[in-house]
Amino acid sequence: MTDEMEAIDEATQYRRKIDHTLARFSAAHDEMEAEEAKRRERRERLSPTSLLESTRTALHRVVTTAPEEAQVDAEQTRLQEKKQRKLDRSARFGRIAAAVVAGLVFLGIGGAWGAQTYFDAKFTQVSALDENSADIQDAEAQANDENFLMVGSDTRDGASDEEGVGTADSTPGARSDTVMVAHIPADRKRVVVTSFPRDLEINRPACQRWDPAQSKTTDQVSPAQKIAKLNTAYAVGGPPCVTKVIQQITGLRINHFVGIDFNGFKEMVDAVHGVTIHTDIPIDDEILGKVLMQTGDVTISGDQALNFVRARHVKADVAKSDYDRIKRQQAFIGALLKKVMSSDVVLDPGKLGDFINAFAKATFGDNLGVKQMMTLAQSMKGLDQSKITFLTVPTVGMANTRGNEVLVVSKTKALFDALRNNTALPDPKAAVPVSEQAPPSTSTSKPKSSGTSKSTTTRKSTTTG
Repeated sequence: MTDEMEAIDEATQYRRKIDHTLARFSAAHDEMEAEEAKRRERRERLSPTSLLESTRTALHRVVTTAPEEAQVDAEQTRLQEKKQRKLDRSARFGRIAAAVVAGLVFLGIGGAWGAQTYFDAKFTQVSALDENSADIQDAEAQANDENFLMVGSDTRDGASDEEGVGTADSTPGARSDTVMVAHIPADRKRVVVTSFPRDLEINRPACQRWDPAQSKTTDQVSPAQKIAKLNTAYAVGGPPCVTKVIQQITGLRINHFVGIDFNGFKEMVDAVHGVTIHTDIPIDDEILGKVLMQTGDVTISGDQALNFVRARHVKADVAKSDYDRIKRQQAFIGALLKKVMSSDVVLDPGKLGDFINAFAKATFGDNLGVKQMMTLAQSMKGLDQSKITFLTVPTVGMANTRGNEVLVVSKTKALFDALRNNTALPDPKAAVPVSEQAPPSTSTSKPKSSGTSKSTTTRKSTTTG
């Protein structure tokens, strides 16, 4: 070792540098030794032998000391040890819990955001709504109501000859094969689904032309038409035009538009491994063929479901009308909702994910996405299925000379007044006022309804499906 008081020359500086380095190593070694000693002491203290020995010593101390003093010391020691163990355990559990919660929150938010973004990206967004329309009635009473306008498009894009429904070349364009409004009031205590016959006679407003290939309107305008079929609204003006017409008829504020391409519809059914429906008659269609020959409760696949809701010329149907098809569509939608909301699907991530994926691919809409659907599902959680009502908009029950279905205006007004104001629904079997009854038919067929707005008609519509 060198003396710090020595004269400093180059050799001395070198030796001192070595001395300082050795001192640092020695200090580091001492620190490591101290740390290791602490670890050894802790290991020994927590070893079974040490714990046993400390317990034996404590017992020996209790026995050999004065009873009262020993009791006080033991009690204090026990309380201190217990308190310290509790503090250590709480701190440890707190750190673990905080880490777990932070991880779950991160994964939950990230996963939910990622899933929502993924599925929403699959929805085709279109512009269809007009929530400030002058046709909306009782706007304040409809606050927080949800009104879904659902349109089943029978575009033949993607259809094959084997399906028997035509192809994009043979049947170009797109029509609204199905039009329904699902009304859910703000209190979420009921759901009312109202169907509109595709051959319903309407006063069609002027609408911008719709390009189904681009899923948007064009600059061309289709002029208003005093007498037209409901399904022409979609054919010429797409979703915005159908929304206009339905808001004129109902006074409802349509705040969600859902378009479903029937060719993609079958994938939703296959995603949940089939849907069980009930039918009292075999579905043997003059155009689609033998769709479903079994009767009773039958589980059907996607291909069968597609033809089941399309069938319009079923041999066993008496009138072979659009009303028969509407009944089947309503029954099927009810069965599909029941299946999707069942634990068999909800608790199966694979099925639920496949269904949402298929639904997203087969649908297009406005104000439609995972967030809206999940919010709605949450608000309706626990709703009794008996509170879901399927109706058909009141008509005279007989097609007019133009082959169109005619609204019973007074009964239609009463129905939608009740929906907008969340009051009791009117009796669907109430008599049609004389002034709105259909004129006597010159056909040899007898109508099924006489003075009521039952879902029947006496002649086939002039359009095909």
